[in-house]
Amino acid sequence: MSTTDDAASQLDALVTRLERTAEQLRSGDVSPDAAATLVEDAASLASQASAELDRLSRAAAAEPHPGQDHLL
Repeated sequence: MSTTDDAASQLDALVTRLERTAEQLRSGDVSPDAAATLVEDAASLASQASAELDRLSRAAAAEPHPGQDHLL
């Protein structure tokens, strides 16, 4: 598995966790303190997902476009 595949896999896991957190918040079955913790968790997960997306975009930018091999 390549580094890009690892990053994409990590991103998928973060998205899944964000979706679960959002579902919990939407359910309304959590106390205000638990909701505050979930919001903090969601912010942290979103930050991690943003970092993974940034890494993926930099890796993609570093690769030559198909048919555009480096000279020399």
